[in-house]
Amino acid sequence: MARQRTFLTAEWKNLLMLNYAVDPALLQPLVPAGTELDQFEGKTYVSLIGFEFNKTRVFGRAIPFHQSFEEVNLRFYVRRSGRRGVVFIGELVPKFAVTAIAKFVYGERYSCVTMAHRIDKSNGITTAAFSWGSSSDRCTISAETLGDGYLPQEGSLGQFITEHYWGYAAQGTGGTLEYQVEHPQWNVSDANRACFSGNAEKYFGAEFARVLGKAPDSAFLTEGSGVTVFKGVPIR
Repeated sequence: MARQRTFLTAEWKNLLMLNYAVDPALLQPLVPAGTELDQFEGKTYVSLIGFEFNKTRVFGRAIPFHQSFEEVNLRFYVRRSGRRGVVFIGELVPKFAVTAIAKFVYGERYSCVTMAHRIDKSNGITTAAFSWGSSSDRCTISAETLGDGYLPQEGSLGQFITEHYWGYAAQGTGGTLEYQVEHPQWNVSDANRACFSGNAEKYFGAEFARVLGKAPDSAFLTEGSGVTVFKGVPIR
């Protein structure tokens, strides 16, 4: 396969990941053609993730006022021909141009919404929080970790969540776009507390709001790294 053209480069920093085991029947209607659900130890997961986008460049160029911003996304995991990838249920950013470009290039489910974040580090404790929306629609994910991060062991849940290096987006034509996301392995820090609060139904729908209303099955914080996102190619 010919190498895909670079679409975007950036630094993804302070990724907060809340992971929920769900009934696979909830996700089956969203699985893009040509892929199948990926599982860890027989369980199907969705992840609610908040992180910082920094030093963003699209096709090698910096877009004014769009180099640094937050993103929150809800995603699940699929595989295809030995490749392990993610599918986005919804993606939220505070920049309209990012929303428009992502919808046009990938057909992804992006929405533009006001966002903020806070990262505090003191005495070996890291507290992270990402918020979006306003008033009665405001949502927040937060977590607290203690100590240094570690590289997830082979075959661990931490590795499963952080090491899916492909994205799959269902297209309006019924086909699927496949694109590569390249980054080094990430160290993770396990959260000793993590939670979501707010009106999830507004952003992700009633069924996923019920999922997010429960305590996460696991949560991680990773420092992140530079990433390269390649332009997609149709697979069917």
